[in-house]
Amino acid sequence: MSHLDRITFARPGNLLDRAGHLRPKAAELMAAGNGAGHAFADGRVAVDLDGAKRLRRFPPGVLAAAAPEAPVFLGTIEGEPRFAADLTGLDEATLAGMLGPDAKFIDLRSISAELSATEAAIAATGKALLGWHSTHRFCARCGAASIVADAGWRRHCPACGAQHFPRVDPVVIMLVLLGDRVLLGRQQSWPPGLSSLLAGFVEPGETPEEAVRREVMEEAAVPVGRVRYLATQPWPFPSTLMIGCIAEALDEPITVDPTELESAAWVSKADMAEALQGNHPHIGAPRVDAIARSILAAWVDGEIEGF
Repeated sequence: MSHLDRITFARPGNLLDRAGHLRPKAAELMAAGNGAGHAFADGRVAVDLDGAKRLRRFPPGVLAAAAPEAPVFLGTIEGEPRFAADLTGLDEATLAGMLGPDAKFIDLRSISAELSATEAAIAATGKALLGWHSTHRFCARCGAASIVADAGWRRHCPACGAQHFPRVDPVVIMLVLLGDRVLLGRQQSWPPGLSSLLAGFVEPGETPEEAVRREVMEEAAVPVGRVRYLATQPWPFPSTLMIGCIAEALDEPITVDPTELESAAWVSKADMAEALQGNHPHIGAPRVDAIARSILAAWVDGEIEGF
């Protein structure tokens, strides 16, 4: 299997069918007790502690009774409806009582790479969607309180009639190559030694290719020529879409913008291979669930050809 087929939240085999045609019937499905629910609290997800790292399943009615807002409908898994509920605000004793001794709320980032493709998709969708609701309770047009609609996939403003939909923020992340070397950057807030691919948000009116060229120039003053797409990764922290690209560097000198990066450097394929194995004395590789690591591993192993 290619490294690009192992990207967390984007692996093949995801069985989650968003089943948009069932959203108008989601309340009926939940009231009938059909399907399973998944619980989130403060960005954490409920996970079974049986050693297999599986998402805890709840009867949808149990979550509906406990959650401040109605659970959202995620879709179906082989015909079985799935829901997600935000239990943020409930005290720890109540949460512990719901879970029992064999489950726990765990930070999704710490377990995402261990989940199956389907459960990772459930967790990413639930976390991102519930996170959007928690930060968009008021209408951006008139300021009135909005209400959940369309089984959680829309918010409606009863005051002015505006409709609001979940947002996804596109981010480009780029394998910038100069011959057999890759451009890595480091932010001051990162753990010691950690370096990664340059990345940045796509701005309004901009294509991903234009964003790649702009971001690399802004952060490292390296001009970029050709750009092509590699892979994407939904990243629910809080809700971005990482757009992986390969980019052709046109010159070698680097001038770092200190407001963006602490440092940047050209790194050879041999050094990157050592870093990915955890053996490099100075360079630390990105975490295993990051698309940056998958792209770098694919490049080191010859799965990605340069220009």
